[in-house]
Amino acid sequence: MKIAILTRNPTLYSSIRLREAAVARGHEVHTVDYLRCFLDITSRKGRVFYQGQVLEGYDAVIPRIGAAHTFYGTAVVRQFETTGTFVANGSEAIARSRDKLHCMQVLAERGIGLPVTAFAHSTKDAEGVIRAVGGSPVVMKLLRGSHGRGVVLAETRKAAETVYEAFRGLDAQILVQEFIKEAGGSDLRCLVVGRRVVAAMKRQAPEGEFRSNLHRGGQAQRVRISSREREAAVRAAAAMGLPIAGVDLLRSRRGPLVLEVNSSPGLEGIEGATGVDVAGQIIALVERCARANRRPRSK
Repeated sequence: MKIAILTRNPTLYSSIRLREAAVARGHEVHTVDYLRCFLDITSRKGRVFYQGQVLEGYDAVIPRIGAAHTFYGTAVVRQFETTGTFVANGSEAIARSRDKLHCMQVLAERGIGLPVTAFAHSTKDAEGVIRAVGGSPVVMKLLRGSHGRGVVLAETRKAAETVYEAFRGLDAQILVQEFIKEAGGSDLRCLVVGRRVVAAMKRQAPEGEFRSNLHRGGQAQRVRISSREREAAVRAAAAMGLPIAGVDLLRSRRGPLVLEVNSSPGLEGIEGATGVDVAGQIIALVERCARANRRPRSK
């Protein structure tokens, strides 16, 4: 097959591993900087141009769209979709997962466990918002943020109100969530590929930090997850419409709670912690789906 990997940086671990796994299985692979693509959107079948050439003849596209470039990245993915090319994660699913508020609303509607979460516009509602999630301490999250950026733990009601008012004073949209103390500064990253958890790791925050992101010094180790945790991760990915997803869970007294669903999960941490060939699993899924995509539809 001929595969395009949409990535801003082909030297990142995830991009390299996906390319290696695809080449090892006999595929032709091109890495494409999606921000350098331009789109012909007026022709009956839209075209994507890159470095002056039309990108065509691809059997599959694997998007690795960064959070900072969701709008343009999903536009490029959508253009490939209009040509009938198989796309590993669709444009609407990527956009849905990147909008933390929309993501939470969809998961809640499906009955998937979440931390108690509130959202409001006016700073006059700060006290009520904090009370709605059970009072301090609370976690406050910017709607746009990744790798733990824009996430604050407010340990007292006064601190929570101050942070809330400061964020809203900057016209920032934030979610307010209950703090799950029993999680002990750890979470689970479950890598879902084709409605199956293929690898899972536990991330532990360093001393004095509540965010367990590896980019912030968190430590990762392989973990055995329960059937409830496995089901929660698979259901969350399916609710977002993502065949490939990193689902972050908290272990709480009332069961697994979904923190986030990531449409472009990094592979370095989870492959290193678990020894699982996640990249190979992703390419195997792409092979199966791309072949099915080529079959003529029955009338």
